[in-house]
Formats: sequence, C-alpha cells, structure tokens
Amino acid sequence: MAKKHGKKYVAALEKVDRTKDYTLEEATALVKEIDFAGFDATVEIAFNLNVDTRQADQQLRGAVVLPNGTGKDQTVVVFAKGDKAKEAEAAGADVVGDAELIKRVQDGWLDFDVAIATPDMMAQVGRIGRVLGPKGLMPNPKTGTVTMDVTKAVQESKAGKVTYRTDRDGNVSVPVGKVSFDADKLVGNLKTISETIVRARPAAVKGTYVKHVSIASTFGPSVNVAVDSL
Repeated sequence: MAKKHGKKYVAALEKVDRTKDYTLEEATALVKEIDFAGFDATVEIAFNLNVDTRQADQQLRGAVVLPNGTGKDQTVVVFAKGDKAKEAEAAGADVVGDAELIKRVQDGWLDFDVAIATPDMMAQVGRIGRVLGPKGLMPNPKTGTVTMDVTKAVQESKAGKVTYRTDRDGNVSVPVGKVSFDADKLVGNLKTISETIVRARPAAVKGTYVKHVSIASTFGPSVNVAVDSL
C-alpha cells in the first residue's frame, strides 16, 4: 500500500523538480526552504554507491569531524579505568566507568549518543555487544572509538564527529546539521562528508562509484544533487 503524505509534504514536494539534479548549493537552499517541521529538523545526505557490500573490501565504515558541527549536543560515555578514566573526565565525557558502567548498560541504560573504549576494556565491553551493536553504539577502531587517545576521541565527538557505513544495498546516510544552520555552513559540512566518501572509494570498484546523491530534512522530501557538484 502506497504511503499517504500530508498536505504540508505535498506542498513542499511541489516545489521540487524531481527530474532535476540540483547543485549542492541549490539543493541546500531548497531543503531549507521546503522544510515544514515544527522543530529544528536534521538535514541528512544520502549516497547510493556502486559497491558490492558482500565483499569485505567494498564495505565503507569510518568517521569524520564536520567543520560546523551537527547542531546536536552529543552525550558521550567512555569505558575506561585508572588514568584513562580521569583523562576522559577531563576531556568532557558525560559518563565514565568500567565494570559498573557495563552493568548499567546491560541493565538497559542507553541514554547516550557515542560510546568510546580503551583497547584494554574491549573484552568486557564485548559482553554488551548485543545491546550496543543494534543501536550503532559499539566502539570500533575504524571510527576512532576504540583508542588510547580518549581526549581526542571525546573532543571530536563533542565537536561534531559523525560516523558512516554502507548498508547492504550500498547506501550511506549521514546527518550534516540542522535546518537552522546558515546555508554556507550546511554546504561546508556536506562537502566534507562528500569528499570523505569519495576518498574512501574501494580499489575494486570499476566505473561509476557514486550513482546517486540526495539531501533532505527530517520530514521533508528529498532533493536530488548533481554528483559532479560535489
């Protein structure tokens, strides 16, 4: 059954030329114009890539710090002990702990956005992988969240670090800020994540790599972006 959209969505959609690939700047301005949410909606970019995610070497996963932040205050927890726990606290982590923090998460507490762990804690953190994994919160070296440099990891997470990974169909979706951001700040963030995805092109990919790109606000219709404008 086809999804029925409300009047505000339909009115917004009428302002979008579905046959056109807009430049990044045009698309950004349009997404801001047609947003109708009653709150400061998140803007997200979506890439459809020519990758075969059945092959391990064609799966993208990583992280990047957006130059203008995400507009969201990230709650960061750190699994660490001793001096590294003190370092995490000094860096601005919201919650720091070892066994007792693991137990708290095990008991169902998941009120945080980013989880960081020192390598020596990963054997214990692995026990709550079934809880953290489905929420995308499991610390991972590829995203810089398993590290001895907890100060850098905490500060980057607080500053606007976002993670990206391909789904099984080769799509990557990444939040890039809020509708309230100035257009040039959104464009700056969009260019940063676009350059990161392009640089991450797997060596095995032949021909066209980025097949399609679009941006949209939380409830607004998507706007197609010309790949060559990235």
